[in-house]
Amino acid sequence: MLHPNVPAEYLNIISRAVFSAGLSWAFVDGKWDGFEAAFEGFNPTRIAAYDDAAIDRLTADPRLYASRKKMAATVENAKALVAIEREFGTIRAWLESFKTYVEATRDVSKRFKYLSKTFGAYYFLYISGARTPDFPSFEQWSEQTGEAHPRMRELVAANEGRDVGGPRTKKAQPSSRKSSPRTGAH
Repeated sequence: MLHPNVPAEYLNIISRAVFSAGLSWAFVDGKWDGFEAAFEGFNPTRIAAYDDAAIDRLTADPRLYASRKKMAATVENAKALVAIEREFGTIRAWLESFKTYVEATRDVSKRFKYLSKTFGAYYFLYISGARTPDFPSFEQWSEQTGEAHPRMRELVAANEGRDVGGPRTKKAQPSSRKSSPRTGAH
């Protein structure tokens, strides 16, 4: 697997994770050429300058699917990458600054819209080649988070040339709602 080398490649990776959230990866893959064209190759400097009118144009673009929140998140994520380069010199230097995986996921999910501390951060850090001394294997990550993301499993298997273990289905999360004393319903 080739790791990103230029800012546009990082924004492409982030955006693919953002736009794929809640959708079929195959659906997004089928439209990705349109996303790359509509977002001008994901050049963060250009995208960071997009205004509301540009976001509205993207939302109406028939090559894409309409999610104004995700379009706006892409603009915010481009601004975050520009800020990282200003602060650290390069995105790679920022990625290499992390001492622990927890620190890395916390910072990624804080800086970027719609990249959670679970799948989004792991996907971005894995693809980017960010490796802290305690960077978890897919199996460790899956066990820790309860996630069993099939796309990530495929990616790790192809990249590492091995059978990937761990849970095949997502662990059910306990309900946090209290039952009603009268009906027993949630």
